[in-house]
Amino acid sequence: MNFHNILINWYLQNKRDLPWRKTTNPYLIWLSEIMLQQTRVAQGMPYFFSFTKEFPTVFDLANADEEQVLKLWQGLGYYSRARNLHKTAQYVANELNGVFPPSYKDLLKLKGVGEYTAAAIASFSYNEVVPVVDGNVFRVLSRYFDVESDIALLATKKEFTALAHELMPKDNPAIFNQAIMEFGALQCVPKSPNCPVCVFTDSCAALQKKKVDVLPVKSKKIKVTNRFFNYLILEDDLGNTLIQKRTLKGIWHNLYEFPLLETQEIVGFDFVSKAAANDIFPAYTIIGIEECSDATVIHKLSHQHLHIQFWKIKIKDRIENGIEANNLKTFPFPIAIYNFILKKNDVIVI
Repeated sequence: MNFHNILINWYLQNKRDLPWRKTTNPYLIWLSEIMLQQTRVAQGMPYFFSFTKEFPTVFDLANADEEQVLKLWQGLGYYSRARNLHKTAQYVANELNGVFPPSYKDLLKLKGVGEYTAAAIASFSYNEVVPVVDGNVFRVLSRYFDVESDIALLATKKEFTALAHELMPKDNPAIFNQAIMEFGALQCVPKSPNCPVCVFTDSCAALQKKKVDVLPVKSKKIKVTNRFFNYLILEDDLGNTLIQKRTLKGIWHNLYEFPLLETQEIVGFDFVSKAAANDIFPAYTIIGIEECSDATVIHKLSHQHLHIQFWKIKIKDRIENGIEANNLKTFPFPIAIYNFILKKNDVIVI
């Protein structure tokens, strides 16, 4: 079909020079695909290089400590990806002798590997005829063919998967998958695409019908929850502080943080002082409390907006098993806390 010929020709002339496109090694392709979930290429690239340097094989990743993996992942977000990455590496290394499953169907059985990631690995590593369908593919196909189906629906994903399968050249599915994703990332972008220079100017239905800005259709809205975090930074006379690991399921699982006071709204000095003395640190003698910043930090996650305040609490007592301030950076923290540690050297000397 002329569509795939034009698309692939565009790709060969415009594709970015990305390291995971220079290999068919399923370990490296899997690593890149997991990292690029919900992440821009520019942000993910340094992490890919760091991981491949530290863990050149799946056995190296499997033998690492989880904290080491989380620390290297720090700042990339969606930390369940890192935990699943580590568990899957252990499974592949220990149960499959380091060999990744060679088919889409079997790749789906790996923890953290969904339909898109399995299709990418299967086509890029094994040239299996299976289409990838992500946001880029939805956008390109919905605009080109004027498809108004709601992409939030499971039935629509099946519709687009069937359409992509029909369009894909069966002798080289990998390059088609790479091409359509790249086209969506560079040319057929979500907002204000440069349609006059597009190779599909004469055949794109959305352009002809002036519907580029309304496609693809997505009706489902993400409900955002606001949460209010007050981090309490203890400091004893030695300058040591206290941190804890988030062991409950949810955001930042198994990352470290300062003792947390979560509230229903932004609170002030009086509320924090009372809660710290009576409920959170009753065993310590508090001799001073102050807020560490003038403004609340707002950290936006996909479904949650975290309103974060930091409070410095000086105590008279010694902290048992306290952490020296200059050792804080060795622990995996959520990036909002890590950035605070780096910037507030007037509060915590690094």
